[in-house]
Amino acid sequence: MAKAIHSMIRVLDEARSVAFYDKAFGLKIADRLDFSNFTLVYLSNAESGFELELTVNKGQTDAYEHGNGYGHFAVSVDDVDAEHARFEAEGLAPRKLVAFAPDGDVIARFFFVTDPDGYEIEVLQRAGRYQ
Repeated sequence: MAKAIHSMIRVLDEARSVAFYDKAFGLKIADRLDFSNFTLVYLSNAESGFELELTVNKGQTDAYEHGNGYGHFAVSVDDVDAEHARFEAEGLAPRKLVAFAPDGDVIARFFFVTDPDGYEIEVLQRAGRYQ
């Protein structure tokens, strides 16, 4: 059986991205592999063994285009209201909290935030299938 271990995104500024993911989600550098043309930075926290891999291509100066296929990265939290308030206090510019109720019953509460490279991250209340 396969085990999900990481997801990768390309970033322009390693320090800026590492600082954002630490401040927003408590993700710390678990490993950093430096090569001649690129650097791989693996971020994780104690909540999960899953890692976010930041790929920094050396010499890249233009912002990456996400195209129309990229969706979002998602995390779950114990208290989405407190996290939303914390994100606002930290100046992370979260979007509004949403109660997702497609058929009338609320199945999720969440907000989105955008990282320095324009990637969307969904922050979900830990409940139901969103553990």
